[in-house]
Amino acid sequence: MSTPTGDSAFLHELEDNVRVELAEAETSRADEAELDRWLYDPVDVQRQEAGLRSLLGAVEAKERSAEPPDYAHMFPGMDPLDTEPRLLMHMGGHGGICDSAPVLDQLNGQGEDAAEAAGWPFFGQLIAHDTTADRSAISDGVHPKRLRNARTPELNLEMLYSDGQIGSPFLFDLDDPAKFLLSPDGNDVPRNQQGVALIGDPRNDSHLFALTLHVALLKAHNHIVDRLRAKGVPEQDVFEQARTTLTWHYQWVVAHDFLPRVVGADLVGRVLAEGGRWFAPAPSQAYIPLEFSHAAFRYGHGQIRHSYRLVEDGPAVPLFPDLVGFRPMDRRLDLAQIFDMPGRPPAQRAKRIDGRLAASLIGLPEQITGAVTVAAYRSLAVRDLLRGDSTKLPSGEAIAALFGVPPLTAAELDHPWPDGTPLWFYILKEAEHRGHGDLLGPVGGRIVAEVLIGLLGADPTSYLNLHPDWTPTLPAAGPRFGLTDLITLGRA
Repeated sequence: MSTPTGDSAFLHELEDNVRVELAEAETSRADEAELDRWLYDPVDVQRQEAGLRSLLGAVEAKERSAEPPDYAHMFPGMDPLDTEPRLLMHMGGHGGICDSAPVLDQLNGQGEDAAEAAGWPFFGQLIAHDTTADRSAISDGVHPKRLRNARTPELNLEMLYSDGQIGSPFLFDLDDPAKFLLSPDGNDVPRNQQGVALIGDPRNDSHLFALTLHVALLKAHNHIVDRLRAKGVPEQDVFEQARTTLTWHYQWVVAHDFLPRVVGADLVGRVLAEGGRWFAPAPSQAYIPLEFSHAAFRYGHGQIRHSYRLVEDGPAVPLFPDLVGFRPMDRRLDLAQIFDMPGRPPAQRAKRIDGRLAASLIGLPEQITGAVTVAAYRSLAVRDLLRGDSTKLPSGEAIAALFGVPPLTAAELDHPWPDGTPLWFYILKEAEHRGHGDLLGPVGGRIVAEVLIGLLGADPTSYLNLHPDWTPTLPAAGPRFGLTDLITLGRA
């Protein structure tokens, strides 16, 4: 796991300190000479500056040869879009162009339904939690190269396993350490006496949907343990084999079930066959592109429904505040309500992507945002827009030009942006007009497909690297293994 206390962080801090000393030496040279000409020795000052410059060069060279950065730009030569933060807060706040509330009375329930089931953006959220964790405050304005990723840039289920049996023993059953520990009723993660989840990634406890999927994956691991034991696998090998089995099936689902629903099967096939044009890191050299983490892969925020039915014929409730987590849940979610399951009626659909977010996301509860100093920070749209601005992302139009695809028109964007459209909002509107509200368009789709497949390709332990022709070995209800097979594997 990358941490801000490693060699890379030390080098960044040392570089900053040397630059400050060098700047002070340069600016103070004339002042010192004027104040005390007879003691002033320009040779000494020049020698000091030369030493600082030499040290700075050595630090920069070491940084270039060190580990890849946690985050970096996918298109490093592009000019950043500089948008006034107050405009972003206005656009993303209550009553702005990202707020669905002002137009709710113009919509009918079925008109906003997308083609795919409602659970897919929540699975996408788990993928994001598995690969990225930028824990800087929304108001920090941290320079992109100073951002730290608390996750390894791999699709390795770190969100479940954390630091494993040795580093995170509280996740596992003391009486059967090859298995995850669950709540007494088996429907929740274990919690401490104050209700705080003992979980690989606390963000997976933020709401009922993420938690239910997380628990389903824990149960899948435990079921795989039982299967391996039934096959006679030696006990000392059971945990690692179960971990690899679950991880490879999860990676397969991302590449062959999730991604085609998000960007289209044709694009997925091309990137798998040809590799990425813009993101193809060497083995063990992966990083997280900012255009992905702080814009394109936040597309799922636009797919959150205004309300959800948790059980058949049950009442519909909004995601927040009704289903907020970070506490023992007194509600249960039937996964057939958000995923199409064999033998069950069709699930609820995701919201079509149209650039607007559900009201529950424009006014997030404090359990999600923490205490904020600016009321606008409670809007997820504001947070997405500000993240893109603080990380110096280019405009959507600029990337479209780089890709050689026609940019969105002013009419398609619904609102004129003075110097270009923030990438996150552009990708939402591109999905609305180029993907019929169901698929990402050419800019968003290319970024998401190349990054997720590129992360698999750069992981020396992934199925794509070790056995590219591997196919799932766990049972499937239909002709092809998919996510629903994985999340129902451990069902009692």
